[in-house]
Amino acid sequence: MIRVELSKMVRSRRTWVTILLIDALPSLVAVLLSLTAIGPRPGTGPAFLSAVLTDGTLFPLAALAIVLPLLLPIAVALTAGEAVAGEAQQGTLRYLLVRPVGRLSFLVAKMVAVMAFVVITIVVVAVTAYVLGVLLLGNGEVTAGSAVVPGGTSVSGTTLSTPELVGRTALALAYAILCMAGVAAIALFLSTVADSPLGAALGTMAVLIASTLLFTLDAADVVRDVLPTRYWLAFVDLFRDPVLWRDVVRGVLLQLAYVVVFFGAAWANFATKDVTD
Repeated sequence: MIRVELSKMVRSRRTWVTILLIDALPSLVAVLLSLTAIGPRPGTGPAFLSAVLTDGTLFPLAALAIVLPLLLPIAVALTAGEAVAGEAQQGTLRYLLVRPVGRLSFLVAKMVAVMAFVVITIVVVAVTAYVLGVLLLGNGEVTAGSAVVPGGTSVSGTTLSTPELVGRTALALAYAILCMAGVAAIALFLSTVADSPLGAALGTMAVLIASTLLFTLDAADVVRDVLPTRYWLAFVDLFRDPVLWRDVVRGVLLQLAYVVVFFGAAWANFATKDVTD
């Protein structure tokens, strides 16, 4: 079942069109930065965007900060929201479940396919951003005496070696993938509840928008640390010297909790759902 769902995802034209559309925005930003050499002031705009004019190797992180708050969650909400509700709307859900496939296995396969979409999207964005960053903005070589040392610069202003930069970037990408797993779990649950994939996707986006708005309100301080979007940009702390792990660890635990709770709720609802379509 997992192989079937992965094959459907990879062969879908919509998958690749969506990935290209997500990738287009950071690519456009890279071109504009190279043409104008005008970036946001430090502390403003997406994370790392103020630093990429002098260090293009950081552009994958800036690209991640550009797509993570809005474009990527929308794509994940649409993809996961269609997982069950889409099959029901097309009238194929009953026939899928007639096969010797348990409902839990069905949900697991759908979740794996959504996460595969997330991984492919983030890898494409990161690779494209790295290539454009190095070609258009420079490779971030650091001069040490008379030698030129390849590497990058941390948020704290210290020098990162190439292995350190690669390792921390990989952690940041993995963290972003986990954050989207929380979104996927919420959308998958709503997909077992809603009558249409659009309803499930809009419900997920409503949750994320509400989370973003509540985060800015002092009156919502009591729930701030459990909002789904609370720690999405905590990957920036991986590039401090030393690394600040507190928010990263909290973000990991929070997203794991969302995955467990909402995937469990999706299974509980779907396991007792009367499928007639």
